[in-house]
Amino acid sequence: MAIKVLVVDDSSFFRRRVTEILNQDPELEVIDTANNGKEAVEKAAKIKPDVITMDVEMPVLDGISAVKQIMKASPIPILMFSSLTHHGASATFDALDAGALDFLPKKFEDIARDKEEAIRLLQQKVKEIGRRRISRFSRPIAAPIEKQNLRKTSVASSSNDFNVQRKKTSDIRASGKKYKLVAIGTSTGGPVALQSILTQLPSNFPHPILLIQHMPAAFTPAFAIRLNTLCKIKVKEAENGETLKPGVAYLAPGGKQMLVEGRGAQKIRIYEDDGARVTYKPSVDITFASAAKSYNDSVLAVVLTGMGADGRDGARLLKQAGSKIWVQDEKTCVVYGMPQAVANAGLAEANIPLPDVATRIVREVGCG
Repeated sequence: MAIKVLVVDDSSFFRRRVTEILNQDPELEVIDTANNGKEAVEKAAKIKPDVITMDVEMPVLDGISAVKQIMKASPIPILMFSSLTHHGASATFDALDAGALDFLPKKFEDIARDKEEAIRLLQQKVKEIGRRRISRFSRPIAAPIEKQNLRKTSVASSSNDFNVQRKKTSDIRASGKKYKLVAIGTSTGGPVALQSILTQLPSNFPHPILLIQHMPAAFTPAFAIRLNTLCKIKVKEAENGETLKPGVAYLAPGGKQMLVEGRGAQKIRIYEDDGARVTYKPSVDITFASAAKSYNDSVLAVVLTGMGADGRDGARLLKQAGSKIWVQDEKTCVVYGMPQAVANAGLAEANIPLPDVATRIVREVGCG
């Protein structure tokens, strides 16, 4: 049965374009459109689509307000479309806080090599979020820390990759391993996941943190600023040549690759990657591989929600060097692709629900 989609945008041209693209895929069916947020709320309640694509800026009722009303009344997976501006990026993150699952720039060709790849990306994102159960997203999990109400329960994995019954986080002791770096890679659903983790880290966090999030270049500066405002640790967009410092999280710039180089006083290298061989810019694999070379066995790496398998090859190199790899569990992922690839390769030592990741990290590195 095809995934049913409601397309919402105040531009008739964009509604037609998105409808045509989605209907090219036999697994997708656009069953209706709406030209503002008010119509979207009404039609969502009436026709109950499996997925909604939603513009951020619209008349009558904007996309953020529409997301809030839809998630309160009857939660439905929502993919946001946003303009490539700082304001558009900030509004998009507000929509994710409100309960939207993922986003794309309105000019989504800007994050693909060609038109055909852009079409496939849109279709795949809609299918992936359309397959997820939405009930757990009815309450935003990415609100600022003082507003968080994260679940503290232990959830048994539905994946066959982990045969050991998961213990409660409070019962799990630190391994005693010594670390010098934490590295976190993610894609679809990542902004919400990263925000929920980073806002729980204490100001005395003892190591630098590398953040690799698949995201267009126009969005990473606004995302770094947002995180820095909400977090006790410092969060910034990584700059070429800067030395890694404890208690600072470095977000890889969109559209570029981030490496860590050197030993003892490791520095970040940011570079343009025009190679057709690498799909993701930034790439989790590339950053993880550089961390394995520079830090050897002193890395705690975490792979969160996301499509595809980026991070698996880099995690293998980290594992071979003696570092530790964790993944987010299937139940709390928006898309269980990247974590599953790492788990299926036998590289993950722990399979952790998102609400427990921060607590586990703090305990493992010895600052809580």
